[in-house]
Amino acid sequence: MRYDLNLLPVFLALMDERSVTRAAQRLGITQPALSNALSRLRDMLQDPLFIRERYGMAPTQKAVELAPAIAAALASLDELILGQQQFDPAKAERLITLAPNSYVEFVLMPALVERLREQAPGIRLRLTPYGTDLAETGVISGETALVLGRVIDPPDNLVVQHLMDEGLACVVRADHPVVNKRLSKQQYEQLKHVNVLPPGRLRAGLFQMLERQGVRREVAVSVTHFLAIPELIAVTDYCATLPNLICRRLAGDPRLKVLPAPVDLGTFPVEMAWHVRYRHDPAHQWLRSLVGDVVRELQRRR
Repeated sequence: MRYDLNLLPVFLALMDERSVTRAAQRLGITQPALSNALSRLRDMLQDPLFIRERYGMAPTQKAVELAPAIAAALASLDELILGQQQFDPAKAERLITLAPNSYVEFVLMPALVERLREQAPGIRLRLTPYGTDLAETGVISGETALVLGRVIDPPDNLVVQHLMDEGLACVVRADHPVVNKRLSKQQYEQLKHVNVLPPGRLRAGLFQMLERQGVRREVAVSVTHFLAIPELIAVTDYCATLPNLICRRLAGDPRLKVLPAPVDLGTFPVEMAWHVRYRHDPAHQWLRSLVGDVVRELQRRR
């Protein structure tokens, strides 16, 4: 029996999205085109595959059983074909999707974009948010090239590489009336604090470490991005506990001063993950190497 390989990515997109609309958007095709492809899939595999329910499309038992084999087959095919291709970054013209968490976006992306401008000016980046849900980034399906941040409980089809370990420090305004050159545990507990909500795992990790060290913290304001911190700290007597590389960036702001944390708050890992199908893709290998180079350069500047 002949199989139309063009239909298999449609199957995987529907498995991930459970929605004709979202699957069509992911694949860059119209809803009628995807519905037509689904009809042909059903004929080819002799099964309804997806049943419309109130809140989306539910896979049949056969679809659930077929999904791992189809994903593995496409990954093997991609690996074989992409591994034979040559890649010249200076001549490459493509759009690459990355999913950095807010920390990586603030710290790593400017340096990475600078390297791309120098070495691969034809490559364009599209960034999609990464909080704690890997499925929402598109990396599990392979649509997104890399997810960057802290990777928790990755599925078997993702490869995870450790990039570095990052510590924490504190930021207050330069003319703070109480804090001078050192921040004591007592002062830390008496101050009000600014907390960064995403990424969720970092937030949980900081709260857990403070609790482990017996340190109390009164959160006055919770914000959604590191970019909000400087303006808040500069006009208040509040304190923010932030990753070291972000503190290093903020140290250049004359309105602020960076101080060591009053207790050892440990470190958290920074990682990148990608779909197994890109393991031997020359372009992807080059991109991963570039990310590693940028991280090592940032660490050397500490």
